[in-house]
Amino acid sequence: MTESNATVRERIREHLADLTRSERKFANALLENYPAAGLASITLAASGADVSTPTVARTVQKLGFKGYPQFQRALLDELEATGSGPTERRAHWASEAPEGHLLNRFAKAATQNIERSFANIDSRQFDAAAQRLACEDRPLYIVGGRISSALAHYAFTHFQTIRAQVIHMTSSSATWPHYVLDMAEGDTLLLFDVRRYETNMLRLAKQARERGVHIVLITDQWASPVAAVADYTFRCWVEIPSAWDSNSATMMLLEALIAATQEVHWPETKERYERLEDLFDLTRLFKST
Repeated sequence: MTESNATVRERIREHLADLTRSERKFANALLENYPAAGLASITLAASGADVSTPTVARTVQKLGFKGYPQFQRALLDELEATGSGPTERRAHWASEAPEGHLLNRFAKAATQNIERSFANIDSRQFDAAAQRLACEDRPLYIVGGRISSALAHYAFTHFQTIRAQVIHMTSSSATWPHYVLDMAEGDTLLLFDVRRYETNMLRLAKQARERGVHIVLITDQWASPVAAVADYTFRCWVEIPSAWDSNSATMMLLEALIAATQEVHWPETKERYERLEDLFDLTRLFKST
């Protein structure tokens, strides 16, 4: 395989021995959260790997890219190649299907959604939201709606590994008063709300806001009414050639937030990961290698 058609992951593995210690640190951070860690701004990518911005710039050049924009373009091209299915099957489908086939139209729309979503993220707001989500002094509540509850569950699974005091609210609004009862000033609510916006979400957000709770909203490009009371609002483009909207861009943003939150208190998070792995070993949850 020539370097021109190799994936970024393959390039890293091929050139790993040529990288300096700090460059390998960035490369390994990218491999650990591939490709999301490379889709953030160069400043955020460097911060996430605990290296300098020039180190990231040198690394991508050693991988054969002219600069960080071309490196990101390669990652986005890989996402396009896997936009509507597993990598191996997608490669065959794309080549066999006409340009106007649903598979190709779907992949193009999903990739454009990710590009537009990340292009419209304010990096300072992103960093501030990650700091808020990492604050272990106060509880983090997570909630989603009828469809977005799957995103909320995914977020909960990761954030409860990263930090303590993470509470997954059920998607049934009838149970929400029980959670609001315990909310207090300084707590954080991570809320997912996409069209068709659920009226109970806005009621919940207003009640939380009245109690001094910080609200992080992940929504679509038109923005949920919750944006009016949220501290941090992230809009993700969702339209695809389907009766349903896509969560591909939303998931990419969520994974970027998870990666950034993980890095805020990395030594403590690392220790927490290790203690969790010890517990997994005791329960024999996973097959040993």
